[in-house]
Amino acid sequence: MAEENGDGQEKTEEPSQKKLEKALEDGKVLNSKEMPVFTTLAAGLAIYWALSLVAKSSVFEWGSLFIIDHQYKLEDALKIHSSLAFWFILKIVAVVGLPLVLVVIGTQLAVGGINFAPKGLYKPEKMNPIEGFKRMFSQKALVELGKAIFKVLSLFSISTLIIYYYMPELVNSSNTTLGSIMARVNEAIPALIGALLIALAIVATIDYFWERHTHISSLKMSRQEVKDEHKQTEGSPEVRAKIRRMQMETSQNATKQREALEDVSNATAIITNPTHFAIALRYVVGEAGAPKVLAMGRGKIAEQIISRGQEANITVFRSPLLARALYFTSEIGEEISDKLYNAVAVALAYIYRIDNGEFIEEPNIEIPTELQLNEQGQPL
Repeated sequence: MAEENGDGQEKTEEPSQKKLEKALEDGKVLNSKEMPVFTTLAAGLAIYWALSLVAKSSVFEWGSLFIIDHQYKLEDALKIHSSLAFWFILKIVAVVGLPLVLVVIGTQLAVGGINFAPKGLYKPEKMNPIEGFKRMFSQKALVELGKAIFKVLSLFSISTLIIYYYMPELVNSSNTTLGSIMARVNEAIPALIGALLIALAIVATIDYFWERHTHISSLKMSRQEVKDEHKQTEGSPEVRAKIRRMQMETSQNATKQREALEDVSNATAIITNPTHFAIALRYVVGEAGAPKVLAMGRGKIAEQIISRGQEANITVFRSPLLARALYFTSEIGEEISDKLYNAVAVALAYIYRIDNGEFIEEPNIEIPTELQLNEQGQPL
């Protein structure tokens, strides 16, 4: 039966990538206790066979440490032999211990990887005695007990069979030489270790697949959890709809701005910022209504408006505050905001006089405080 969530829904869905990453942050990785035992014992047997090739020279080297040459004083000899003994022991530890450490690390990398998670170092729930008592009688504890019993019985049975096989010859040692007995013992020990390795391989395989099943089952999600995570990752349907609507409006505005470039040649003046924003205005003295926006844009569109205006000999007037205010409050083809009538009137009057050959000082364009905006359209 599938595990149930707090809301009563069964956890039937495979864990998402986000759930797996969260598990790694919490220190939850796949771990098999029996697999390192098997690989370590197998590596130990391999090292035993490898060292047997150089065992004779090593024994002579160790024995030489207890032979004190008469040419040295006793104090000097003790110092020399102590140093040689230290390096000999260090060499043996390195030859035997280092491969075993690498085997243990490699085993964990192959099983579930090595993960350092600060969150997993301290878990308050593990300090709760009530929770600890519950874990003692949990399904996991019963499974661990079953695995331990199976491992002990299998190893004991195999050891008994191997010893029973070799026991007659060892018991009747009075009829054989010491050399044949040692040869038989040397044959029995690897056979015993090899048989135990086979049993441990079976136990480790069972343990690995069980721990893998348990680990994945603990990370499985209910359908509601999958939906909630999807909403957190992708956003709610309302937010996604709003984003799509804004993207559509932006695309439509961009298209409208490109199409309006054809009307730049009919403009009276172009207000710039100086190149980030450009607004092409048309106003004919005597005509009814306020000035209209023929074209406007920012970035590349602004550059094209200015370029086309210069080709049509249209005056370009630089006023950053006015350009930004017009851009964020106007629509192409519509009249400007009534709050900008005075500012635009001052700018157009100046441009009209400049176009008629007058040389006058550039006016100070006053923009209402609430329309003094930055390049993102936010109040300054």
